[in-house]
Amino acid sequence: MKKIGLVVSGGDAQGLNAVIYAAVTVGLKNSAQIYGFIKGFEGILDQKYLILDLNNIKGISNLGGCILGSTNHGRFAAKAGENVTMQIPSEVIKQTIDNLSNLGIESLIVVGGDGTLSAASQLAEHGVRVVGVPKSIDNDLYGTDQTFGFNTAVQIATDMIDRIHTTAQAHDRIFFIETMGRYSGWIAIDAGIAGGADAILVPEIKFDYDKLVRFLIDRRNKNMNYTIIVVGEGALSIDESKNIKRTEKAGSMAKLAGTSERIMKRVEQIIPNTFDMRNVVLGHIQRGGTPTAFDRILAKSYGVEAMKAALDGEANVIISLQGQTFTRIDIAKAVSHTKLVPLDSIKINVARQLGIFLGD
Repeated sequence: MKKIGLVVSGGDAQGLNAVIYAAVTVGLKNSAQIYGFIKGFEGILDQKYLILDLNNIKGISNLGGCILGSTNHGRFAAKAGENVTMQIPSEVIKQTIDNLSNLGIESLIVVGGDGTLSAASQLAEHGVRVVGVPKSIDNDLYGTDQTFGFNTAVQIATDMIDRIHTTAQAHDRIFFIETMGRYSGWIAIDAGIAGGADAILVPEIKFDYDKLVRFLIDRRNKNMNYTIIVVGEGALSIDESKNIKRTEKAGSMAKLAGTSERIMKRVEQIIPNTFDMRNVVLGHIQRGGTPTAFDRILAKSYGVEAMKAALDGEANVIISLQGQTFTRIDIAKAVSHTKLVPLDSIKINVARQLGIFLGD
């Protein structure tokens, strides 16, 4: 009987339980025994796990959250900022390998984002057979076209923008609506276009405060009495980008929330007592709740492909969606850098053609 470990680590995303369901279902069909570790890599180190079977995965595919729990801090933190990787202590690596060996685990399926997969890559370098599943609501993983959770996060953000339109119009207000995404603007650009935003500020385009203020004044002069501005949490002005170093404390992920408030306050400083402005940080609502049908199918597909790869004895790969095809690519390549919104992408072009202000 082949023994397969399953780890979910990092921030939660809608579809995690669908991945688990699919992977376990395929594993059991092939007479594998699947160990689900509690709270990610910490569960391996603390030897806390579940033997996953049909009873404990029944009915979980449509649920948000994760039946195994997750954590984005701890002894396996491997990210120290944008495109910066930390080395996991050798004693932690050794303890992990020893514990997996004692359980007889032959392959380890790791579901996570760039930090988690960077940690998994280091395990792979020490001989652990790792199969990675890319997970992020931010859609910022270089190794795949789309991560599960992203579609749901965009839908939630779009729904919230729709609701804010009505109150903004009623009170002639400017709303700065902040989305997640860290150093990439995928959620902001998609939800902004879908939600009919007037301006979208993404990390990929450093914006100019003077141009932003002129844009707002011009709208008022044209009797456009309210404005919706979607702000990716990693957005920076030209001047701010020169002064801010994006690094994170070891063992944790930096909190970027507060960008929309900072921008709103700066606009007020530049042109005081001119606009009635509010900011809304959507925050963790974008991670919660039921995954969309698209994300359920995508997550199950990732789970199926990951278990197939593990059963095949693959090592040091992640499951990658390329167009309509799943492939297996080197895990180190997949986490080599952050996937940003290309400045020549269809989405950026659509936003510009629609007259959406992008800050430049």
